[in-house]
Amino acid sequence: MRKTAGDTVRYVVAAARAELTKIVTLRAVWLVTGAVAALQVFVLAQNVAAETEAVSRITADGMIERFPGVVRPAREALVEHLAASSFQMCVFLPCVAALIAGQEFRAGQLGTSLLAVPRRGLLVGAKALAAGVFLLSVSVVIAAISTAFVYAAVEEWDPGLPVSTEAWTAQAKVLAYAVLSGLTIFAVTLIARSALTGVLVTVALTALTMSQVLAVSAPALDALVPLSAGRNLVLAPGEGLRLSAGPGHALAVLAAWPLLATAAAALVLGRRDAR
Repeated sequence: MRKTAGDTVRYVVAAARAELTKIVTLRAVWLVTGAVAALQVFVLAQNVAAETEAVSRITADGMIERFPGVVRPAREALVEHLAASSFQMCVFLPCVAALIAGQEFRAGQLGTSLLAVPRRGLLVGAKALAAGVFLLSVSVVIAAISTAFVYAAVEEWDPGLPVSTEAWTAQAKVLAYAVLSGLTIFAVTLIARSALTGVLVTVALTALTMSQVLAVSAPALDALVPLSAGRNLVLAPGEGLRLSAGPGHALAVLAAWPLLATAAAALVLGRRDAR
């Protein structure tokens, strides 16, 4: 009996559901995810008093001084602070993705997975879909934590700001970065068959952005690095921050990375023995 496109979609969704079940049983993934959430709470808790004080000094014309000597429109600055609070923690999510992908090989489960889903391209797609759902869920939690802390700072001035259209848009950009960058490392880990390799690639790409080596010498190349693209998508240029591309270019780069890496992972997995 010939399979239709609908049959294939249902097949992938069922396989992705099974892969997601597998992910949520991984203790190491939950430990790292919990550590990221705890770190975010700790970092934001250290700054909430200073943010509340800055909000209390917002001028009649709506200007805020969050940093000494830097005066900006309050609404714009606080929405950017909200997005940056989420973004700085989502930088760690590719490491979670590496653990998810690497556990498959460490536990020797790939052969079992292939018995259930013999078509390796569909298996990689199902795995990527499950990983994407998990990463999205974690990034939503991170965004919610940021929203709660910003609300605590602005509730006396504008309690609706953390859930305004501007805030939702800014947080959506962070979620897009979190999922797409995570899926890139997920695919890289599948290709390398090693969680450690995925983590090392994450560290190397992060260092490439943080060192500003490419941003200074070759901005066009810097714009192709996932973390740089995330910065270009989420943040706005300002004091001490120069972007190497616009948000449209950044989103295209972030989408291209996981698409190409996942296609490569499917190709590599199709040529290797399942171990």
